[in-house]
Order: sequence, then structure tokens, then C-alpha cells
Amino acid sequence: MILENNKEKIKVRFAPSPTGDPHVGGIRTALFNWLLARKEKGQFILRIEDTDQERYQADSVENIKKSLEWLGLNWDEGPYFQSKRTEKYQQAAQELISKEKAYYCFCSKQRLEKLRIRQAENKKPPKYDKHCLKLSPDEIKEKINQGEKYVIRLKIPEKGTTEFKDSIRGRVKFENQVLDDTILLKSDGFPTYHLANVIDDHDMGITHVIRAEEWLPSTPKHILLYQALGFEPPWFAHLPLILGRDNKKLSKRHGSVSILQYKEDGYLPAAILNFLAFLGWNPKTEKEFFSRSELIEAFSLNGVNKSGAIFNLDKLNWLNGYYIRQMDPQELKRVGEPFLKKEFKQIANEKNIDLVKLWEMSADRINTLKEINKLCDFVFEPKDYLPEILIPRKSNKTQAIKNLKLVESKLKDLSEKDFKADYLRDLFLNYIKENNLNTGELLWPFRVALSGKRASPDVFDMSELLGKELVLKKIDMAMDKLNIL
Repeated sequence: MILENNKEKIKVRFAPSPTGDPHVGGIRTALFNWLLARKEKGQFILRIEDTDQERYQADSVENIKKSLEWLGLNWDEGPYFQSKRTEKYQQAAQELISKEKAYYCFCSKQRLEKLRIRQAENKKPPKYDKHCLKLSPDEIKEKINQGEKYVIRLKIPEKGTTEFKDSIRGRVKFENQVLDDTILLKSDGFPTYHLANVIDDHDMGITHVIRAEEWLPSTPKHILLYQALGFEPPWFAHLPLILGRDNKKLSKRHGSVSILQYKEDGYLPAAILNFLAFLGWNPKTEKEFFSRSELIEAFSLNGVNKSGAIFNLDKLNWLNGYYIRQMDPQELKRVGEPFLKKEFKQIANEKNIDLVKLWEMSADRINTLKEINKLCDFVFEPKDYLPEILIPRKSNKTQAIKNLKLVESKLKDLSEKDFKADYLRDLFLNYIKENNLNTGELLWPFRVALSGKRASPDVFDMSELLGKELVLKKIDMAMDKLNIL
């Protein structure tokens, strides 16, 4: 990618508000910023925009950091906190007033609400009517001396247009007359997002602002604010919205949860990164699986789409399953161990079950690490299940019992040394072939007897893990269930 501004080192930022746990949209923004910084040998800054004191959540900052660290999105500077720079913003607001680029507004909430209702009734967009711009210096001074609460608003030109080039959307133009005189400094002395982020981006040398599409309508105000402060604006890139399958903005009902929840549910960082990268970015190739280094090498803002990206949880599950199956069994056991329930580990230890083997045999049938607890609960005993599921389709109770007895007879004389998956597989498959038997009809009740469910790991892998004594016990229990059916 050829960058529009190649005179200086690329510097980008991720600037979340600590008002809740980080979700898919925010982390996708962080990822795209991080990828550009790493691709261009630039810098990635973490900045916490904590000026909204009413919505501030104390644990949110730590969860933001944990999310980035889990995904390996390391930052080069920060985290910086806007709440520690309040004086800087207040000084800037006063400077804008002295330049007549901003003004005091004393309007009450009641007046503003009445104005909004009147505009809605007249089918006009909500917009401040510049009422306080008409106040004289003496009136302003008197109101301040009397202790009236005020905000400071940006003075938007009433005529002309504001244009800028968006790295994703091309040339964008807004008529100034439709822009609102946005609040820069709130009545509590804290800045709004608009003032704080413009000053911070300038002070921190941000060259490219990559953020969500929802901030696009605010960009002309930011451009005007940059100009009013005498700053050079950065380049902007507004990422497409993330949508559910119904083409509506992503929400919890579409499967969107906290990024840390995905971690708790057993998703792998590699899968999450691969999935998020494709939410709005097209590498112009058929390749679907990218390592971290491959994502960095391939990423370009030129490949980011304008249209909304569809969040597909099934695709994420499929990706995660793929990455699970690519892992070395020892490594899979290591990362998967925290997801095993305490009682599961205890039983596995008591029965001397090989957990590496357990993960290896489960990899083909799980999409998240957490799923192993349901898939492999066959290690517990007794296992309660409906006897009907022991009977294969197009078969019957009598045949199922007969086949279980046959399996039992083949297993009884085996030594513990021979009770291995490969040996058992050869033994039964050869017997089936030599006697022209139906594989599914013979092995189905055997597998259900061990697992207690229709879908389970390979029957021979389960047999090796459980051992001869427990396998025979489960087969006897299965025949008892069928006999009373």
C-alpha cells in the first residue's frame, strides 16, 4: 500500500472508552490499526478516553488491556488517560473562545429538549440554534459571575462546505449548514470526545485515524476544530459497520459478546484475529487462513470495503475448530487444560487417562476448547441415557444386544497390553470384513455404550482411554438397558 502521508513514520492509536468490556467492533478497530502500524514499521498507541465520568467502569481499563494482550496486539506507547489531561483541554477551549472559534452556551436541558421536540415536529434534523452565540460579552460575564452552568460549543461556519479524503471512502464533503455546533467542554469541566481526541491526536503525533464508520458524520467537525486550533489534520479511514445476518447493526442477539467471553468459551487468539481481519477487509486472494505475520504482510487499507461486514458466528466456530485441529497435541493439552472441569480432571487422574490422547482424539469434533467437557464426559460413570439410541437406524433391539455380546466376547480375552486403539481398530475392522458385516450396525451400539450419546469420539480411542475393565462394565450396562426396553 502506498500511504498518502509518507513524509513521517506512521503512528496510529486505539482509543476506547472505559464504559464496558471491549466487544468485536472495538477490537476489530484495534486490530486494523495494529496491522497498519506493524506493516509500515510504525507505532501503535493505546489511549483511554475516560472523560465520560457518568459511564466510567473501573474494571473496564483492565479488561481492555487483557483483551489486547490475549490477542497479542501489543502497544508501543501508553496507556494514556485523557482524565489526566483535563487542564490541557480546558486551556484549548478558552483559546478557541479568544479566537471567536467557540462560545459559551448557558441553555438549560429543558430549553434544549423543547428545541429538539419543535425541530422533530417540523421534520428538521436536531441541531443547536446558536441561541447563546447572540449573547454580549457583558451578558456572558454576568452569567458566569452568577455561577450559571455552561458548556463551550464549537462555532461552525453557517456557509460553505468541509471536505476531506477518507482512505477507504475517497473524497467526502459535508455542507456546513447541516453541522451542529458541537459541545467541546461539558459543564463539569471535562471535554467531550470531539475536543479531547483532536488535541490528543495532534499532541501524540497521530498520522492516521482509523475508526468506525459511526464517527464519519463527526469528522467534518473535527476537521474544522483542527483548523481552528491551527493543527494539521491526520488522514482518516472509517471502517465499515459490522452487521448481523439480518443486516442490522451487530448486537448481543447476533452472538456478539465481550472479547474476553470468547476467551472464556475456548476460542483461540489465532482464530479470533483471522475472523476479525475478514470483517471488512479483503486480501484479494482465495486464502482463508492467515498467521499473524501473514496478516501483517497482506494488510492494506486499500483492501478495506465500504459496505458493512456480516458477523457469522458459524464461520468463527469453523475457523476456531480448524485452528484447534492444527495444534500439536501437547500444546493443545496445555492451552486446553484450564477448560477441563475440576471433576473431569479428578476422574481422569483416578483412571490414569492420558489427557494428551484425550485432546488429540477430540480435536476433530470440537469447535471450542470448552466443548470437550460435553464431548468427553464418557469418562464419568454411570452414564445415563435413553436405551433407544443404542439401536442403529434400520436395526432393532435384538440385533443391538447380539452385536454388543459379540463385541464383549472379542474384548474379554484381550490383555491390557493389546487394549490399544490401533490394535482394536484392526481387530474389529478385519473381523467385519471377513464376516461381511455392516460396520455401522456392529459398532454403533458399542460406541453409544461407551459415550452415552449419538455423537462422540472414535470408539477405539475411547476404549483405549477407558481401559478394559470400564469398557466391559459400560457394555454390560448398555445390554441391561436394552433388556428392560
